[in-house]
Amino acid sequence: MSAASKAGRRNERGEPPGEGFSEQERAAVKERAAELRTDARRGRSADKAAADERDVLAKIAEMAPQDRALAERVHAVVTAAAPELAPKLWYGQPAYARAGKVVCFFRSGQVDKERYSSFGFTAEADLDDDGMWPTAYALTELSEAGEAALGRLVTKAVGRGPG
Repeated sequence: MSAASKAGRRNERGEPPGEGFSEQERAAVKERAAELRTDARRGRSADKAAADERDVLAKIAEMAPQDRALAERVHAVVTAAAPELAPKLWYGQPAYARAGKVVCFFRSGQVDKERYSSFGFTAEADLDDDGMWPTAYALTELSEAGEAALGRLVTKAVGRGPG
């Protein structure tokens, strides 16, 4: 294959091969590094938990109106369903952790340049069920039924009940 034809190839994101992370991925990695530095400075006090929650609420407040409304509702559902989960930023987005390990998270569609936001679970979530379980959901709106379903999933994810 000639050098000219290799140069014309693109990966699934439309980038030339070997270009590395996208702009959004690089920004997320930088935000995660900043989060880790902030965590190290804050230590493990009650003040840290309050500061982490303020950071999450500030990040939600910065979101575009549609994502902000959705993130506010998700935050309310998660904190009501599993008050033992601590809000914190994870790759620059709201997340909820137990013993420092993220169990579930919200991703802004606007930040990710997607047509929908998402709510997902990590391997820390206790959702294992019959060899198949959810790891993420696309969100464009959150109805009362959706809020109830999300609440049940979060409750199950922390090991307190059936899905």
